[in-house]
Amino acid sequence: MELAYLPSPSRGVLYLGPIPLRAYAFCIIAGIAVAVRLGSRRWAARGGKPTVVADVAIWAVPFGIIGGRLYHVITTPEPYFGAAGNPWKAFAIWNGGLGIWGAVALGAVGAWIGCRRHGVPLPAYADAVAPGIALAQAIGRWGNWFNQELYGRPTGLPWGLEITRTLPDGSTTTGIHHPTFLYESLWDVGVALLVIWAGRRFSLGHGRTFALYVAAYTVGRFWVEYLRIDTAHQFLGLRVNDWVSLLVFAGAVIGLVVSARRHPGREGPEAFDPETPAAEEVPAAAPALLEK
Repeated sequence: MELAYLPSPSRGVLYLGPIPLRAYAFCIIAGIAVAVRLGSRRWAARGGKPTVVADVAIWAVPFGIIGGRLYHVITTPEPYFGAAGNPWKAFAIWNGGLGIWGAVALGAVGAWIGCRRHGVPLPAYADAVAPGIALAQAIGRWGNWFNQELYGRPTGLPWGLEITRTLPDGSTTTGIHHPTFLYESLWDVGVALLVIWAGRRFSLGHGRTFALYVAAYTVGRFWVEYLRIDTAHQFLGLRVNDWVSLLVFAGAVIGLVVSARRHPGREGPEAFDPETPAAEEVPAAAPALLEK
């Protein structure tokens, strides 16, 4: 009896004449669009101008893509700078290879620049886009399905993924593996829902919503990374990305606690619209404005 499994796409690129249309790129673009759309709605709900999220994203997205690629190349240099590597492949982003940690780190630099240009605080912006980033990751992971990457150990589960991989001797083998891209995608959707709920339930502000997203994501990333069998550098028995997940989780939790002590509650509307007077600047003769 043949086991059920999830097939991999026969190809991840279509051609419109001489122009290649790559599924990986479409997944990344779709994820960015969803993140900007949701972030804009959340920003507007707090009293800000919806266009600010997209304006800041113009800075954050390119920085994030560059950072994600740099992280991947630095942590996996062999295909590019190894004995049989090709340095030019470092620019072939469409083949996959964007490290989330580099994307978030350098993307935050771009967001900081954009926020300064528009006069809004970075923590408030990060809180607004946090669930959208999680959904963008969930959508982007399907690009790994088209590229037949981000898979785990062999499995006989009915949702196993058929993968054809190249062995060290150059031969190929086809087997059924854990679809870790799918696991992470579903986890990211859960993280987005958690962040939205917790932000409302506990009135998270001053970067705490973003810190919660980071902490929750790293938990899922740790066990997904543990399932993967693709080539990766290890340290003390764990993949490098597992160690990074542990460190980032600790940093996110510390940041969440410190922020809660220093800035209890949420930002006022002036954080989302620079033209709105701060609470302490509102004339005493207008108490009704303070009560809204």
